[in-house]
This record gives sequence, C-alpha cells and structure tokens, in this order.
Amino acid sequence: MEAPVLERTDGAAVQVTDPAAIDALYLAQKSFFTTGITRSYHFRKGQLQVLRAAIERHEPAIMQALLQDLNKIPYDSYGTEIGVVQVEISYALKHLRQWIQPESVSTPILFFPSSSKIYKDPLGTVLIIGPWNYPFMLLFAPLVSAIAGGNTVILKPSEIASATEKAVFRLISETFEPEYIAVIEGPGEMIGEQLIGRHRFDHIFFTGSTGVGKKIMAKAAEQLTPVTLELGGKSPCIVAPDAKLDFTARKIAWSKWMNAGQTCVAPDYLLVPTALKEKLVTKIVAETEKMFGKDPKSHVDYPRIISPKRFRVCARYLQEGRLLYGGDTDEAALYISPSIIEPGDTHTAVMNEEIFSPILPIITYETQDEVLEIIRQHAQPLSLYIYTENQAVADFYINQLSFGGGCINNGLIHLGIPSLPFGGVGMSGMGQYHGKFGFDTFTRKKAMVKTPSWFDVPFWYAPHKNYLRLLKKLMR
Repeated sequence: MEAPVLERTDGAAVQVTDPAAIDALYLAQKSFFTTGITRSYHFRKGQLQVLRAAIERHEPAIMQALLQDLNKIPYDSYGTEIGVVQVEISYALKHLRQWIQPESVSTPILFFPSSSKIYKDPLGTVLIIGPWNYPFMLLFAPLVSAIAGGNTVILKPSEIASATEKAVFRLISETFEPEYIAVIEGPGEMIGEQLIGRHRFDHIFFTGSTGVGKKIMAKAAEQLTPVTLELGGKSPCIVAPDAKLDFTARKIAWSKWMNAGQTCVAPDYLLVPTALKEKLVTKIVAETEKMFGKDPKSHVDYPRIISPKRFRVCARYLQEGRLLYGGDTDEAALYISPSIIEPGDTHTAVMNEEIFSPILPIITYETQDEVLEIIRQHAQPLSLYIYTENQAVADFYINQLSFGGGCINNGLIHLGIPSLPFGGVGMSGMGQYHGKFGFDTFTRKKAMVKTPSWFDVPFWYAPHKNYLRLLKKLMR
C-alpha cells in the first residue's frame, strides 16, 4: 500500500481520537523507513544536530511550559530536563560512528575460512510514550536513542503536563517532517485502542506507572510488539550506622524534595538505625529549611504537585503515620510541604504504593537482615540508595538485593550518566537506555557469516566416514 502524503495545513497535531489521521501517519512513517534514508550515519548524525539546535531554539518556551506545569524554575528545568537531553545528544554524536559499525566476532575454526559479524539493524517505526513528571526529558532522552538507532518515531507526550505537551508539539512540528518524527496528542487512556491496538509498532518505549505499564504490555502482546517499560516502585534509602549524618541528610533532602518528590527514582522511604533516627530527622529538617526556608510554599524554588487528582492521593498519605515534620497542604495551590512521617502500619497505602510526592516515611531497624526483610516486601525497586563509609556494607546490599540501579552516598545521579544503563527489573520495568544502552534498545543485532569461495572444506560433504575423528577434534 502506498503511504499517503502528509501535509501540514493548519499546524494541528494528530489527535489520538482521530483513527484516520493516525492510520495515515503510521503508514507514512512505515513508507519513509523503507526508503532506507534513516539508516546512514550522516543522516542520523545530522538529525541529532538538528534536534540539538531545535532544543536550544525552543529552550525559553520549554522552560516556560515546565514552570506552568510543575512550577519548575529555569535552573531545575535545565538541570533535570533540557540539559540531560543535551548531554545525551552530545554523547551519541561522539560515539555514533563507532556504535553503528558492524562488529567482528570470533568464528570457530570448524567453519574456516568464514568470518562473522554483528550488524546493528534499525527496528523501524517506534512509539515513545512519555510521563508527566519529567515531561520533556523522559520523552526526548529515548528519542535521542531512537534517532541514533535509525528509526522513524511517533511521540506521545503526557496530556497531564499540557503546557509541555504543546511545547513539544511545536518543537517537533517545526523541526521534522511528520513521516520521520511526529507527535500525537490527546488522552492517554486512548493509546491502547487507537495506537497499540490498531498498529504493530516495531518497538514501544513507555515511561510511567506499573499499572499502566501492565496494560500497555498486554496490548502490545496482541501484536507481538516488543516493549521497554521504565516504571517505578518503592525505592529504598538505607542509612548505615557509620553514615556521615550531615552529608547524608543534605543528600536525602535534595534527592527527595526535587520536583516535589515526583521523580521515579526518588527515595521512597528511609531505613535508619533506631539510635540515629531523631538525630537524622533533625538534620534533614535543617537541610530542608536551608534550601526552602521555613515556608517552602512561598519559596520560588519549590515545585508543585501536577494535578488536583494527584494532590488528593498524596495528601491522604499524611494521615497514615505519625507526622515528624511538615504536613502543610493547599489544594488550590497544589502544594504539599516537605514532610516526614513514621508509618504506623506496613500495610498502609504509603508503604505499599509509590508515593511520588514530598512525603518521606522513615522506618527504624536494628540489623541488616531486618533491612533485607523490609525491602523484599517491595521486591525489585527501580533504585536503591546506600549511605555508608564502608564498602563491605554497600556490597552486602548490592549483592543481596535485586534493583534497577542506584548510588552509594548520593541520590538520583545515576539517571544522568549516559555511560550507565538505566532501567528497572521485575515490577519496576524491563529494558534499559541512555547512551549505548539506548542505541541497543532501538536496534536489533543481526548475525551474518561470510564464507569466501576460494577454499571449500571437503568434510562437510558425504561420504563422511573418514572425517568423524577430525570433526570431533575441531568441535572440541
């Protein structure tokens, strides 16, 4: 079938509620991919450079949108969203030529004089679905990998971060032809039926909640579409008895309150030795007030909850334990203050759901085995944080627990290092990206063996009776 020509008539984005427009877009992207244009090194490099320039050009608009959606100041918008993507682009440009080269691998002497190579094949037309909490970075970081991989891309930003959704559409529509990269807008609950259910994408990359991830994976399975799921979960933060408390408190406060706790890799709950609890809480409070003052609501650097619906969910968590600090809320302003609670029951929602807000439960322990038992109740978190001066203590938890990734004596920063893989395990996700790992996600390794015709080994052919001993020797 010949793909329809896509024309920009009124600048409107394709809506997820418009099946005909989605069909036309999908067919156009499939057709464009089959031309082979996206495969060359020079095309991929050029498009990454185009993207980098477009982000620079649209930076003020992106910052304004993030301020409107999440009350992010320019420092946070650049440091946690725009700058992270620019680092990904720079890293990809530096290594792309090497990544796309066929990789020579060893060939058993049995197959002499053949040689073997692995080719990195673009997947085709891919769908990237972004979340609302980092609505620019978590959409564009995988886009960088998809471009580097040589694919055509359909982007679905979160409609909850509506200002950023509009900014993303303007950036993409002014920069790329829709048959190469396009944006679909509209309600997220329609994705399954109108996008994944109607079309077989060559890959789906989703960042969001575990519940929605399950639905997307189930729908994708009907089309045998492979998926990468970047989910969340309850990421623990362990404070060992030997931790330097001033440093630890500062890092915990910074990593937990960033984006008002709406970070998939934020410390979800704190595990601290009983003897250190009061002292650590006091220090976290002091560090919090150094950052945001006595009244964070009036501080320009303090973000807001994304929506009234999320606000109401998060505010209920404050009722599920003894309040140690904070607890101030204002639904009209979508404000929840940095808060520390001591849960009264491990069966409450605050200890069983991903909190995704500036509420930090603190749990005391006596032994390392207790820590393992608590964490294993919420198995395979996306991240793990350990504060200790003893590498043996860190190694104990690293080797005993299954988790996506993490830090020793820090928080969050593993997400921003392109030479490290980022991704979850089990209920916190599947697949990885960033840097070379993102390139690998959006390509497929294709095996090829080349045999020259100047020499042919005779023992491949009947009669075989004289070659069994030689065959056994070669295969050993």
